[in-house]
Amino acid sequence: MSVLPHVHVLSSSYLDQHCSSCSAPATAAGLKRCPKCKRMHYCNQTCQNRDWAWHKHECDALQKWAASAPSEDVAVPSDAVRCLGRVLWGSQKEGLDSPWAKEMRMMQSHRSTLPASSFESHTYLAHSLVRYMGVGSPGELQSFGLYSVTDLVDLISRFATNAFTLASPHLAPIGVCIAPTIALANHSCNPNATIVFPGTPGTPKCKEPLLNLIALRDIAPGKEIRVSYVDTTLPKQIRQKALAETYNFTCQCKLCSRPPLVDPREAVWCPKQCGGVCPIPTEEDSLSRCVKCGAVVADTDAILDATRIGQEALDKADSLQFSDATKAKQLTTNVTPILISAGLAPSSHPLLAMTHLHLQLLISALPSALSQENLDDAVRTAAKYSAGLQSLLPKGHPTRAIALGEVGKLLAVDEPAPPTGSDPARAAIFPPSGAPRLKLAYESLVRAHEELLIGFGRENGGGSAGRDVREAVVRLEKELGVWTAGVRNVLEDMPMPQRAR
Repeated sequence: MSVLPHVHVLSSSYLDQHCSSCSAPATAAGLKRCPKCKRMHYCNQTCQNRDWAWHKHECDALQKWAASAPSEDVAVPSDAVRCLGRVLWGSQKEGLDSPWAKEMRMMQSHRSTLPASSFESHTYLAHSLVRYMGVGSPGELQSFGLYSVTDLVDLISRFATNAFTLASPHLAPIGVCIAPTIALANHSCNPNATIVFPGTPGTPKCKEPLLNLIALRDIAPGKEIRVSYVDTTLPKQIRQKALAETYNFTCQCKLCSRPPLVDPREAVWCPKQCGGVCPIPTEEDSLSRCVKCGAVVADTDAILDATRIGQEALDKADSLQFSDATKAKQLTTNVTPILISAGLAPSSHPLLAMTHLHLQLLISALPSALSQENLDDAVRTAAKYSAGLQSLLPKGHPTRAIALGEVGKLLAVDEPAPPTGSDPARAAIFPPSGAPRLKLAYESLVRAHEELLIGFGRENGGGSAGRDVREAVVRLEKELGVWTAGVRNVLEDMPMPQRAR
């Protein structure tokens, strides 16, 4: 199912990197900036004209907001405020009794059962929205369909409960959007469908950003279509906390109500190294046994300390990712070995999340620090992250497919300083070099393409991510063909006795 969101906005940090109309990233030619507010950027005049029906109100509001901002850091309101502003202007433009406005109002509100933890954020958002809209009295809100403070709280609650993350075709979060029809899908921590923005090649920009609801597996007639509202690689306790705080319910899906004996999200390797796993011990239940051989985990305090340190380091590194990447990388580099030495499985939290963050930091640093050591480190980290996801996500899940593609792409990067000679020990080292490396890259990309066709839609070729991987596969096929032909030619040119040797 494909729909164009009713409303979408970019996060502030992406306003100069993506088109505010179609969400496409900037090309080599750059983006065209709005000459008035100087905040919104567009691919071209066509995209700018298309967005003007929304932006003409927004443009004035942004200018007034910037004029009263105490610093450049807050010269642009948050994406939530800007998205809500477009909802109100859209309701006014389309008409309060229009299907567009009615679909917005049909989305569920949890105003009457809001948890106390939401009061402060909702109040701040309400004040910011009123300021952004330039409203001087409650009566001025009536033209937007808001006749009381209750209506305003309902609006904010509907947004908080039903908004989706606007993502790039490669799953990078770049903003927020509202699509009432897709918001009808309920939640499961083991979903049978997923929500993506494939960025389908050939789709007119006036139809982007297209939000796609895609089945991950066959769904029988009469069965409910469910998506996940939270990151399903997280442990049950963290998922339940996020769902309760944001969506005001306790999940009773199969994964939560009847979890496996050992959830791979919370697992440590057997202390006797039998190949089995044990549940991560907790403060409430420190007894942990291997499900395969029954061995008891002895040093539970070390595991508890490692997971606590890991979570603290992950939170800190995540907050520093864009402001101080060097410090963030130092944290992930130093703490990851602690989690591994404590015996955490690659799929366990916080090791999996730490591995993913470390990978992002390595990839972002590669263009300016490309060396054989750094490239191989990125390949190994990508492989560990992909392996961890294999235990948690079904085949075709977009996150799993993108991760597998990342492994293949990194393996396909030209080696800056490939090892020379024919050391037999090199064959056992990962990642390999030369032709075996290219072959592994090819196999990884082929598998990734198969999964992208599921997670991003077979009919559109897996979207932009599927197209990119397919192009990489074609390039590798040609390159591997050159390798094969080269080896064959060398063998044919050799004298017979030498070939026999």
